This record gives sequence, C-alpha cells and structure tokens, in this order.
Amino acid sequence: MKKIFTIGFFGVLALAVATTSGCVGVAGPTLGIASIPGPVSPHFQQAAEDRHFERLRYERVAILPPITEEHHIALDPPTHDQVIRELNRIRPVAGGVPGLEVTYRNIKGITIELIADYVDPVRFVPLIGPVQLHHAHYRATVFFEEVTHVGWPIPHQLRVENGMEVIYIDKDHFHRVGGGDDHVPHMH
Repeated sequence: MKKIFTIGFFGVLALAVATTSGCVGVAGPTLGIASIPGPVSPHFQQAAEDRHFERLRYERVAILPPITEEHHIALDPPTHDQVIRELNRIRPVAGGVPGLEVTYRNIKGITIELIADYVDPVRFVPLIGPVQLHHAHYRATVFFEEVTHVGWPIPHQLRVENGMEVIYIDKDHFHRVGGGDDHVPHMH
C-alpha cells in the first residue's frame, strides 16, 4: 500500500511539474499538429523570394520631381536582370525532370532600345495630387543558346544555337506638377 501511495504521489508531482513548466501545458487555443514546423521545398522558397524581389524592385511606380526642361528623356532603362527575368517568365527553363528532360539557356547578348518616350498632360491622381505620367517603352532583344537534354525514351539533345526573343518593357513613372500644396486644385 505504501508503494502504491509513493508511486501515485510522485506521479501527481511529475504531472504538476510538467504542466507548470511551460513545455506541455499551454493555455489558450493551439494549432495542434500544424504547430510543428516542417521542411519547405527550395522551389517554393525561391519562388517566394523572387516574387518579393520583383515586387520591391520592378512593380512599383516612382513619383519623381517636376520636369524642368522641354526635352526630357527617360533615365531608367530596364536592367539586364529585369530583361532576363521577363524572358524566364515568357520561356521558362525551370521545371524539367532530371534524367527525362532538362533545358539550359546561355545568354549571348542583350540589346535594349528606347522606342517611345512621351509625357501625358497634367491630371489629378487621388493620394498623389497633380501629376504627369511619363511613358517610356523599350524593346529588348535577347540572343541566346538553348540546349534541351531528353533522356527517355531515346536519349538526345535539342540545340537552338541562334535563339532570339524580342521583349517589350514599359517603364512608366509619375512626375509631380507644381511646388507644394498651394498648387493642388481644390475639389468643389
């Protein structure tokens, strides 16, 4: 009887210590099995990082100071990184199954030309004020070599040695009009 009492006492003591130590007993709602972290595939991690990078770098519209001269030119042509990202969006090379089909691309050269540069008349945009929209349209020509390794049913290579892709990229941004808040038209 004394042995059962001792085991019961130490069992209750162990349960009290375990529930008050913070390791087992958690007050409030829990996520259950979903609270245990699991591995994330590198593919999904890279895709999330790419979306974040493109949103920060290329998907925002800048608000620049007023245009001071009559002849203005766009000062921010697309970078080679932006052109290659757009090419990969149009003609993806990722996603092949190793051993069955894998595609590699070697960029030989990129040319970027300004094809249109004009400014819209002044207009009022909510949360910004009076602005002019500056349009800059570019044509980027990418020269590349593309090799596709096919491993099944008959192993062979498909080679495009003089590949070329033309990509059109718009780089639009706003220019403020006027000096301060005194030039903002009043809404009546």
